[in-house]
Amino acid sequence: MFKQLGLIGCGLMGGSFAIAMRQAGLVERIIGYSKSPSTTERAKQMGVIDQAAESALLAVSGSDVVLMAVPVSASEGTFRAIRHLVNPNVLFMDVGSTKRDVIDAARRVLKDRVESFIPAHPIAGKELAGIQHADGQLYRDRQVILTPIPQNSPQMVEKAHALWKGLGCHVTVMTPEAHDEAFAAVSHLPHLVAFAYFAGILQQKASDDFLALAGPGFRDFTRIAASDPTVWKDILIANREEVLKQSQRFRGALGALEQALRECRGEALEALVRGVSQARSQWRLGSTPRTKA
Repeated sequence: MFKQLGLIGCGLMGGSFAIAMRQAGLVERIIGYSKSPSTTERAKQMGVIDQAAESALLAVSGSDVVLMAVPVSASEGTFRAIRHLVNPNVLFMDVGSTKRDVIDAARRVLKDRVESFIPAHPIAGKELAGIQHADGQLYRDRQVILTPIPQNSPQMVEKAHALWKGLGCHVTVMTPEAHDEAFAAVSHLPHLVAFAYFAGILQQKASDDFLALAGPGFRDFTRIAASDPTVWKDILIANREEVLKQSQRFRGALGALEQALRECRGEALEALVRGVSQARSQWRLGSTPRTKA
């Protein structure tokens, strides 16, 4: 059990983490800080935190575990604000969807104190942001990716692993580079595509009529287009190189379908769709589909 959680960022992700920690009996006291005093006040009223801190540094003071639940673009500024209290006995983690940029910021600011920072990415969230949507079950049965760096001690990595496992998470360890490449493919590009697709609908004069006819498939496909724009602006820019690589692959796959459609080659179109459909079905059933590169 931890004596005190220092929570920097009392929004959906941070608030849900605090509630989950309390429900699991893993922490005695929670101190929270957000840039907006109204947010920390709401978190206190909800019982998510026990006390509001006036600064990120004061949230760290006296804490033996610290979670930075801030936009990835705010990571460097947050490290600067707390660096004087970063020490080897305190576990520091983030929840950012990109890792290389956050780790680079940590190295620049924390220097030899970076050993205390264990980069983390819980694969969880909602389209609705804010402390009012915090949910103690948000992380249960979800994956959490840890991307430790050479400076981290095995003991600190194990402490982070045990904490997330104590919240009911499935923990995976991988390199920051592999993480950013993978999530460009399975998370970041899908969001970019959803934004672009919905924007294409809105640009048409009959968009309201089209949307009035949309069914469950459309709703499922476009659900993530309602995601927080500030958060996703930061993520997409931070991982832009990998996202653009994945975008080129997507354009190639879309181009092949378009060409078969343009030329009315029904058999070719069906073959392309069938291959993807079968691969998707295999993945749904728990096996990894194998396709040619």
